[in-house]
Amino acid sequence: MVKPIVAPSILASDFANLGCDCHRVIDAGADWLHIDVMDGHFVPNITLGQPIVTSLRKSVSRIDDPNAKHKAFFDCHMMVENPENWVADFVKAGADQFTFHYESTKNPLELIKLIKSFNIKAACAIKPGTSVDVLFELAPFLDMALVMTVEPGFGGQKFMPDMMTKVETLRRMYPQLNIQVDGGLGKETIPQAAKAGANVIVAGTSVFTAKDPADVISFMKDEVRKELESKGVLTE
Repeated sequence: MVKPIVAPSILASDFANLGCDCHRVIDAGADWLHIDVMDGHFVPNITLGQPIVTSLRKSVSRIDDPNAKHKAFFDCHMMVENPENWVADFVKAGADQFTFHYESTKNPLELIKLIKSFNIKAACAIKPGTSVDVLFELAPFLDMALVMTVEPGFGGQKFMPDMMTKVETLRRMYPQLNIQVDGGLGKETIPQAAKAGANVIVAGTSVFTAKDPADVISFMKDEVRKELESKGVLTE
């Protein structure tokens, strides 16, 4: 099922008020929360680990909880070495999807099987310098592919429009695959990503620091919806 999804990156939130900040963007229409996990080795930055995800899950329920006021899909983007070592811990912490980097593992197919053995979604990300071709053998087994539109490691970078050819290729070859873009997405850049075929939009600074996050999220969803409909792949 391909539909517009906006996943605000909590890296751009106020960590002193993380729960309240997440409630605010969920109330504004966010479907997912994008959780950037960095280990200081695979990327030159350290962000957060499973204790924060565990705490946040106490404040934000799973999407299948009919009685929850605030609920969201936890999209864990694992910018770490040896991601295999962290699957079980993040499942326990409350992850709904485990996104590993193709560049971080020697056996991506086995890692996908491991992730799915815990009954959560499996996704694979590629850096700007990695060819989209590496995803072709994995795509039939993935729930989502992530095309990085900045170099992973830090928030607030500028969007790389030349990455859109990767998105176009994936959407043409796998019309029903969730395709995520991450990095530099806002009102100015979303039209390019939507036109290329991305349907899962990671937006950090542009959502969490917006005076009206609902306006930004609605604008992004409308742009994605319009382009998915024009391609005949919208299934809401």
